Amino acid sequence: MTGQFNLKELATASPYPVLAQLREADPVHWSSELKGWVLTRYVDVKNALEDGATYSASRMQPFFDSLSEERAEKVAMLRRYIPLWLVFRAPPDHTRLRQALRSPLSPKAMLTLRDKVVDLVDQLIDGFIARGSANLMEDFALQLPGLVILDMLGAPRGDLQALTHDTNELQLFLGQAQGSRDRYARADAGARHMRDYFVNLVASKRITPGADLTTMLIESSRNGAMSEDELIAYCILLFFGGQETTANLIGNGLISLIRHPAELKKLRDRPELARSATAECLRYNGPIGAVVRVVSRDHELCGKTIRAGERVFAMVSAANRDPAQFVDPDKFDIERANNRYLTYGQGIHFCLGAPLANLEAEIALSRLVTRLDGLALATEELDWRDGLNMRGVTALPLLFTPKQLAA
Repeated sequence: MTGQFNLKELATASPYPVLAQLREADPVHWSSELKGWVLTRYVDVKNALEDGATYSASRMQPFFDSLSEERAEKVAMLRRYIPLWLVFRAPPDHTRLRQALRSPLSPKAMLTLRDKVVDLVDQLIDGFIARGSANLMEDFALQLPGLVILDMLGAPRGDLQALTHDTNELQLFLGQAQGSRDRYARADAGARHMRDYFVNLVASKRITPGADLTTMLIESSRNGAMSEDELIAYCILLFFGGQETTANLIGNGLISLIRHPAELKKLRDRPELARSATAECLRYNGPIGAVVRVVSRDHELCGKTIRAGERVFAMVSAANRDPAQFVDPDKFDIERANNRYLTYGQGIHFCLGAPLANLEAEIALSRLVTRLDGLALATEELDWRDGLNMRGVTALPLLFTPKQLAA
């Protein structure tokens, strides 16, 4: 495939045939529509994620700097806070911030959350199990990670709905949505609402500290580990990244399980497979489609000259189906060995929230397939979000056998 492809083909129920064609025919592909290079081989995507000297994560500030003064004013909140996110920083700032944020999201810290997540998962399932139907995204997948993060931040659970609306607006910008003409204005409004919310939360925690992550971040700012804007930016990132990515992991994962009933039954019969099942869900149809980098130096790749300043779209979803890395890559196998998926990134930018996302997904997928009998999609015509970077459905209507709770 040496010609161009339509971006809409990559935001569909199955972008994988197009990605496979690109990987086979033109693995380092210049897209005039994206104005950047599209990498689809596992080895190239992995290298782009690891080699920060060549492929810089600091792509947001140059983008905002390139805007006219009029356009920049319209995205003032995005311009102020998004470049401060850990995922868009390079050393030494990345090193400083990651060190300050590592402890509360470590695998060790997740051990203390397990029982709470199990209880919350069952409470959410209790809310719809008697109906025999549910919209999994609205009734469960968005609520679970959102509520967990609010608890971690010491924020009221009742604020979930308003913050979820704001993350959906923010996703229009960060997810590379193509179909929304007013996406910048809507995303900036979402960022402004979230800024205001977390400024107020931080102010209240300064008056009344608690045993929560917000209070810990305030202490980091007092000790000089992060600025006030970085503190607010991290709160926005934690809620946005933790909710959107995990919700899509759960939603996409359940779709894969339902469409592969033998694997669903295997997980139901053997809950100890939850970890490897989650890993396969991350690989097979994960929540991340692409990661964008900016080239720092001219270099050659597959006979193509890639120049400093150009953008690279590292197609994680293509790399995770590369037959050079995975045996029978289009097969969904929850017992897959050596599953070295790239969904959480690599190197210094490996996702700091991966232990939390995995904990939530492992418990959620295991409990959903165990407690919901006769689990099926209410329709095969699912509406996939418009965007390259994040992959998920807007709604996930399910049918199952109604079950009354014990008194």
